[in-house]
Amino acid sequence: MKKLPAKTILSGYMEHGWFNANYNMNLYKGCVHGCIYCDSRSNCYNIENFDEVKVKENALEILEKELRVKKKKGIIMTGAMSDPYNSFEKEEKLTREALKLIDKFMYGVSIITKSDLVTRDIDVLSKIASHSSTTVNITITTADDELTKKIEPNAPSSKRRFEAIRKLSGRGINVGVLLTPTLPFINDTKENITSIVKKAKENGADWVYTFPNFAVSLRENQREYFYEKLDESFPGIKNRYIKEFGNTYWCSSPNQELLWEEFKNECIKNNIMYDHDQIDESIIKKYKKEQLSLF
Repeated sequence: MKKLPAKTILSGYMEHGWFNANYNMNLYKGCVHGCIYCDSRSNCYNIENFDEVKVKENALEILEKELRVKKKKGIIMTGAMSDPYNSFEKEEKLTREALKLIDKFMYGVSIITKSDLVTRDIDVLSKIASHSSTTVNITITTADDELTKKIEPNAPSSKRRFEAIRKLSGRGINVGVLLTPTLPFINDTKENITSIVKKAKENGADWVYTFPNFAVSLRENQREYFYEKLDESFPGIKNRYIKEFGNTYWCSSPNQELLWEEFKNECIKNNIMYDHDQIDESIIKKYKKEQLSLF
């Protein structure tokens, strides 16, 4: 595995980031999941050979130093750019060791992943949850494993991801589903959306979050790769994208309004959260309640 020189691991402090995060952490660069829609392929991120995973040199030493000297404690998000549980993590254990440091210095954590390998670290995540907010979001875009193989070819199956949610649930860890992106003409169906909500509830997820426009973002380089993969697995769909969206950044499902109503109704019926403000509030309340119980 190639190593990249690094000066920092944590981003600057944010007051109110996504899912209450205050810092962003990327230990790896690149990803092997092969998702055909991945926004991180976009030229604006300047990641060469995105399908090759590289590790940041001396990442743990740098992280420990940064955690030690930060003036503000907070929640550290990981997984926004590269999945922290890529296939190399099983041997490298870089994410696991980083979580141990986060626990040591009494920070919280918010993880985004498509891998069930996250369940390996339930012991460390539970320790962090005893003193700080701990959240795991597992991205699931389809409940159909055959479709998963086409749009996320090297990622664990959706079945395994739902099983990971079940294992994480009830361990003091906030756990939910990120239902994003939605690919028009591919997974933007009522059956798919409602099935994900039902399975999320069945496996103990606290929420399912998606964007109301049920869309995929496409920009330079990412668009070309996506279209190439559409031609391989979904003949004829590329032409529908070109005709419907042109060079639009947000490619929203033509059924977005109907899907949003179906999505909301299914969440309400299953008593599962879907509103981002409500999700953030519940995370904060749960953390404060657990802190009070310690005293």
